Amino acid sequence: MDWRLRFHGVGSATAVALGSAMATIERDGRPWLTIDCGGEGLTAFLEHYGEWPQALFVTHVHLDHVAGFERLFVGHYFEPSRRGRVRLYVPAPVVPLLHQRVGEYPNVLAEGGANFWDAFQLIPVGGAFWHEGVRLEAFPVRHHWPETAFGLRLPGSLVWTGDTRPIPEMLARFADADEVIAHDCALHGNPSHSGIEDLEREYPPALLARCVLYHYASAADGAAMRGRGHQVAEPGQTLSLKPLRDGMEAR
Repeated sequence: MDWRLRFHGVGSATAVALGSAMATIERDGRPWLTIDCGGEGLTAFLEHYGEWPQALFVTHVHLDHVAGFERLFVGHYFEPSRRGRVRLYVPAPVVPLLHQRVGEYPNVLAEGGANFWDAFQLIPVGGAFWHEGVRLEAFPVRHHWPETAFGLRLPGSLVWTGDTRPIPEMLARFADADEVIAHDCALHGNPSHSGIEDLEREYPPALLARCVLYHYASAADGAAMRGRGHQVAEPGQTLSLKPLRDGMEAR
């Protein structure tokens, strides 16, 4: 099987031209599992695939990562063949936050008769979960408040950090099989996001060489990080992923 990661957007919350940070793991050229659902990212997904996402993992609930959910609801609820079928894998501590952010608005339809979650198959997850016979892992990262943001691992192939400060202790455990690491990084860090100097200070060169950086503020900032010798993702870019490790797929 051919596994790839497609970046739909790579920008920070203010970098609209770069698209909201969102990606899809592809299997044999088809969307397999989408990470987050930002507004610009969902538009890029629809334009590229010509269909709605069928499975998503939610890292956290800042609006640049979940602003597409109202449109996702409309796209699934009003089509009986899709209603209740899109699978949402959400770390258990994030479920109440996601409900408060996108699901609690009274009367999701003006005429009533519908709940927001009727459009979806909500699956709270812990440290590991299965999707289409493949085992994935979720792990907490350092973004704003503890237990509110999570990364995703496809063992042996991919680690997606989500929004985070440097997490050397987590990557020592969850990126120990030579995975590609898609890592939050801007030219300048702040209390909730990594800056390039943070990563250069806290990660060894061998780990940094596996990192592909996203969630930056401008094309100029991306170019500056490339000038320092780092891999920096662009909207629409795809990365080839290694085949899954033995035992990751159900027999």
